[in-house]
Amino acid sequence: MAAKKKIKVHTETKETGEENKILKENNSDKKDKEKVADPLKEMEARVESLEQEAKEAHDRFLRVSAEFENYKKRAAREMDNFRKFANESFVKEMLTVVDNLDRAIESSSNDEHANTSVVEGVNMTLNEILKVFEQFGVRPFESLGKTFDPGFHQAVMQEENEDHPDNTVLNELQKGYLIHDRLLRPAMVVVSKTKEKPENQEVKAEEKKKT
Repeated sequence: MAAKKKIKVHTETKETGEENKILKENNSDKKDKEKVADPLKEMEARVESLEQEAKEAHDRFLRVSAEFENYKKRAAREMDNFRKFANESFVKEMLTVVDNLDRAIESSSNDEHANTSVVEGVNMTLNEILKVFEQFGVRPFESLGKTFDPGFHQAVMQEENEDHPDNTVLNELQKGYLIHDRLLRPAMVVVSKTKEKPENQEVKAEEKKKT
């Protein structure tokens, strides 16, 4: 009986060993299959990574391209402004010469003994300077009869006037000039104010007496 049991145990052990061997072979086959599939997965992951990198590179290119276009536009505007206003300081100094020529012509027009040829020569010189100014976008602007605008006018005094509403430019002591669309020099002007009524003057006089 003992011999039969030993044989049986030996047989069972042999069968168990064979099963383990089969399982190991199956596991080995699975691992081999997984190893075969791994390169494909790695390739797919690599392709996805490259696509993402390409997308990011394209986005960076678009941003850089947009920034460069903005820079070119900004540089063009700055260059255009430089060309427009490069002579601003020089023209401002020349305005004093123009003012003096204007005054000389105005004073000579009221002088009966003034030399007409000299006045004409001064007038021609003034017109030539103004033509040069126009070539550089410099021009005077009208102020007489306009409503006072602090952006273009500098009021040096007020004058009572019944014929014009308040803050109307009555007189121009010095012409204002523009250089292109920018103010070069404000006009020095006299501005109207409504004449006070007699009753208002009496009220003010009484208030002064009280004080």
